[in-house]
Amino acid sequence: MLHPLRPPSSPLSSVDFPKFLLVGQLLSLLASASYSATSREEEDFFKTCSSHRCSKHGPDIRFPFRLSSHPTSCGAPGMLLSCSGHDTILDHPVLGACKVTEIYYRYGVINAIPLADSSSQCPLRKLVSTNQSTGVYKPVALEDSVLVGSHVILIAATTSAATLVILVATALYLSLKRRYSEAIHLKVEMFLKTYGTSKPIRYSFSEVKKIARRFKEKVGQGGFGSVYKGQLPNGVPVAVKMLESSTGDGEEFINEVATIGQIHHANIVRLLGFCSEGTRRALIYEFMPNESLERYIFLQDSNISQELLVPDKMLDIARGIARGMEYLHQGCNQRILHFDIKPHNILLDYSFNPKISDFGLAKLCARDQSIVTLTAARGTMGYIAPEQYSRNFGEVSYKSDVYSFGMLVLEMVSGKRNSDQSIENQSEVYLPEWIYERVATGQDIILNS
Repeated sequence: MLHPLRPPSSPLSSVDFPKFLLVGQLLSLLASASYSATSREEEDFFKTCSSHRCSKHGPDIRFPFRLSSHPTSCGAPGMLLSCSGHDTILDHPVLGACKVTEIYYRYGVINAIPLADSSSQCPLRKLVSTNQSTGVYKPVALEDSVLVGSHVILIAATTSAATLVILVATALYLSLKRRYSEAIHLKVEMFLKTYGTSKPIRYSFSEVKKIARRFKEKVGQGGFGSVYKGQLPNGVPVAVKMLESSTGDGEEFINEVATIGQIHHANIVRLLGFCSEGTRRALIYEFMPNESLERYIFLQDSNISQELLVPDKMLDIARGIARGMEYLHQGCNQRILHFDIKPHNILLDYSFNPKISDFGLAKLCARDQSIVTLTAARGTMGYIAPEQYSRNFGEVSYKSDVYSFGMLVLEMVSGKRNSDQSIENQSEVYLPEWIYERVATGQDIILNS
């Protein structure tokens, strides 16, 4: 069974990149123009370059191969065949003269054997590094013991124009990706320059690796990256969030540093440090040993102490979240809108005091600014205020956070997710509607025990 192999890639380090791009663009235009050829030109091609056989049972000779008697435009360079009696001959500059017994156009494979009166062995090894102008010729990998009789040769019969177009497209993509990464890096550095050198502390990436213990202990996964447990040089435990370079445009990093980098409140997670080095960005927070509120209100762990689930404790947690939100909205020099209040983003410290975290979607505005402009809805489905979807419900403001907080409180009280796809009766998926129907019909609402 024949297994086509991928042609080896060619190094681009020695290529003059601007000239390479220019040549590629010209070839791309030529390739595009060839596709718009008129039907008359196509008919002329098939008349002039008709298929041919050297014998009744010989292989069919057609593009990209051509006979020596046909015009050069009928085939690709290096694909010249000739007829010697009833034999089809490939006179290759590397292989030498070989007899072609079969051509499989569908798979790009030919069978070739040395001529009986020729000293050529049609050696396959010489083809491994051969790069013709039409593409790369590479043999199917066969063991030495089976290299007897017919030799199988794999041909990547792509034209030089098409190959260059693909290479140019790849080079352009890599160039644009590099420029985009550089633009993000410049954007972040400009922000940090205006931000100043006060707390939180800026660390190098090598220092972050030491703090995170080489990222061995993963404790969570956020919307913008993975979170690892670490320790500062003074022994203080921390959480290190490594922001994914493939997500966002640096905005989540700037939002986090700009919003919670300069504030300190008992109900807001504290940012202790950060790192911005090339495309690597990290945020270092105080460590929250009891993880997120989500773990407790949805009973994901049967080993959780039931004392935390009592109404008085839940009320204390809800009050703490409300105090943190009030500080963000009214207690800072600029109003901070979180836009992603949900149980997963409420962390619990050693005493189960709640702390608002994950400010990647946050937005700053003046304290006297009541209306905020957004280009798209921000947040997590089920917690996003309706005015973010449609202005028919009103303008976006700090009250959008209050709506999210209300949904969170409903989940804390009921122990149900506000949008749970695991519920069999899909009419009961949306928690507010489920509550409304029971209140409207006078039914009892069974709360989490």
